[in-house]
Amino acid sequence: MRAMTYTEYGDPSTLQLTDAPMPKAAPGAVVIRVERASVNPVDWKVMSGGLDGLIETIFPVIPGWDVAGVVEAVGPDTPEFAPGDRVASYGRTDIIHGGTYAEFVALPATSVAAIPDGVDVDAAAGLPLVGLTALRSLETLELTAADTLLIHAASGGVGFLAAQLAREIGATVIGTASPQNHEKLQAIGVTPVTYGEGLVERVREIAPDGVTAVADFVGGVREDTLALLADGGRHVSIADPSVEETGGHWVWVRPDGARLSSLLEKVAAGALRVEIDRSFALADAGHAFEVSMAGTANGKLLIDATR
Repeated sequence: MRAMTYTEYGDPSTLQLTDAPMPKAAPGAVVIRVERASVNPVDWKVMSGGLDGLIETIFPVIPGWDVAGVVEAVGPDTPEFAPGDRVASYGRTDIIHGGTYAEFVALPATSVAAIPDGVDVDAAAGLPLVGLTALRSLETLELTAADTLLIHAASGGVGFLAAQLAREIGATVIGTASPQNHEKLQAIGVTPVTYGEGLVERVREIAPDGVTAVADFVGGVREDTLALLADGGRHVSIADPSVEETGGHWVWVRPDGARLSSLLEKVAAGALRVEIDRSFALADAGHAFEVSMAGTANGKLLIDATR
């Protein structure tokens, strides 16, 4: 099969289009014919060696943890799925080796979810990691309708989904974003504020008594978070582990097919929108990494493994 691989840690130039062995359908696993993978910053951070001290790596590596496609084969004891099923997955495994930037990927059935009718393959591919991260963050905060939530980077991949989920709960949401993304947030019921110097004062104008919960999806904002939290407030971050020093939670997300299924159902019902920026051919994954690293995308970047 065709796959993008790298044989050592490095920058996007280390990615090469290669012929890789077909993955096998182990017991309890499915082989997915990849239609789309999505690009997440963790993909190029892994490639740079950023998680070398945390997760075992076996070279050559096929990057990518998000996928949407069609079941090609199932292993023994995998009654949940059958060949031809449309599925999606957040496919992180315990070893960095066989990812989703390829024509096929094998994943545990427990991390896979069926794509409901009415959900297109682009939205299904863009949802898993960011959607599950948003959901896990709000669950960790134990968010309720009584909360006023501040989201740092509310127009980004995780933040935009977290904002929608928080509004569905009934929480009041304030979201930081650049001015060009304020209308995008207003359209989903979020009060936007411009990030950067003076943020604390701008948020205080909206919430004079502070906020009861903060979700940090960008990093480097811990002091602003602490300055804005009301007494007894809760905070989480996916980008700054130092929040644990101040009573916050550093959030990682686990692959979870059942939770992903619930998010896909929300997309099908029109309650959750996944924004897509653009897609790249498989061989152009390095360029997709460069765009992701530049931070200029407005929505998810996808890898189209069919071309």
